[in-house]
Amino acid sequence: MSDEFDAVVERVRERVTPDDDERERLDRVVADLRERAREAVADLPVDAEVIQVGSTARDTWLAGDRDVDLFVSFPTGVDRADLESYGLEVGHAVLPDGHEEFAEHPYVKGTYEGFDVDLVPCYAVAEATATRSAVDRTPFHTEYLADRIDADLAGEVRVAKQFLTGIGVYGSDLRTRGFSGYLTELLVHEYDGFRPFVAAAADWHPPVEFDPENHAQESFDDPLVVIDPTDPERNVAAVCSAEAVARLQHYARELLADPREDLFVPDDPDPLDPEAVVDAVERRGTAPVAIRFDAPDIVDDQLYPQLDRSLEGLVGELDRRGFDVLRAAAWADETVVFLAELAVAERPAVERHEGPPVHVRDHAGGFYDAYADEPAAPDDGTAGTYGPFLDGDRYVVERPREFETAVGLLESDAVFDVALGAQVETAMRENYAVLSGEAVGALADEFGVELARYFDPRP
Repeated sequence: MSDEFDAVVERVRERVTPDDDERERLDRVVADLRERAREAVADLPVDAEVIQVGSTARDTWLAGDRDVDLFVSFPTGVDRADLESYGLEVGHAVLPDGHEEFAEHPYVKGTYEGFDVDLVPCYAVAEATATRSAVDRTPFHTEYLADRIDADLAGEVRVAKQFLTGIGVYGSDLRTRGFSGYLTELLVHEYDGFRPFVAAAADWHPPVEFDPENHAQESFDDPLVVIDPTDPERNVAAVCSAEAVARLQHYARELLADPREDLFVPDDPDPLDPEAVVDAVERRGTAPVAIRFDAPDIVDDQLYPQLDRSLEGLVGELDRRGFDVLRAAAWADETVVFLAELAVAERPAVERHEGPPVHVRDHAGGFYDAYADEPAAPDDGTAGTYGPFLDGDRYVVERPREFETAVGLLESDAVFDVALGAQVETAMRENYAVLSGEAVGALADEFGVELARYFDPRP
């Protein structure tokens, strides 16, 4: 088994290691970009240093990757507004066709000779603990690992990154909530190789904690804690979800038990068409409902936390109203979709409402008086209120249900009473549609792959 594992890893390593031509091209592009950035800095009223960071700087990038990260490091005496202004000025000079994006502050993103380039301003702080913005610590990460990851270990890191990519947990964006490049490098360094890393991960019992420099100054309530060796108050793995950790554990065990290269390759299913979606729903006998609206014009790292919050709020409300959510998902592209599969789509006209025990006199009396005069057959055509009556030692009433159908709930203003993300709520208030039953098949035109994963779920 060891020979088979090693053979698989070696084939993957050969595939993901950049060849000499690719390295030469990267070096030339980085040199050109740095020179263009230095020339742009020379036109500013302040000095700044141009620094290459990220996996290309640490020689842990994968063959075929085309990402270059350059930071323009300004003196700490530059105020925040000027840092942003100067950073954008340099960014647009280096990448004249680039566009502005926003993380903690704006930066320029663009392409240069086929490479995707981020040009980001930061402060030249003395140490990572003195950061004035989140990106200020990134140069310290590159410096820390420079003397700790040699060529052999860099090869192990590449294999680890490809494995995490293959199983869908590589990336620290808030859509993936997985393992960042820096975190992966720290873990492979901690275990001194890819195989020791996956062997250990297979037996992890979260929460799992590492402190490479034994200098932690904070405690963290996360499934995986890796204290930043450059900042004792930061967990490098803070964004890593419990599901991402569990997925790593599942596939680490798979790889150890049955080493094979397909675990290193993302496996997107064929998209479902509308008819296949309807067939899947019919087989399951569930009642699907969906909300669909135009996606807010915000970056993914702002959008996806709002989607998670909104989906949780909607599912909670559907459950509270008695529609019993089996499973739910949120997806975003040109539009946003919240999909919920319900055990029931329609509930009776009345719902049971229990009051306090009769012996709790004040509360029981108040409950009784609140419903005693409600008619069982009111003039408005609703079911009316039945009771109060006794069930055991409690007063109980059967009162009209506000929403007999899930669609009625989702189409009402009550949908805005749940905890929605701010921009999600704004977008929904502009316009949204509710789909139910066979109509959810229409989602396949935009979300066929996501629906394929949904109806054939894997670890």
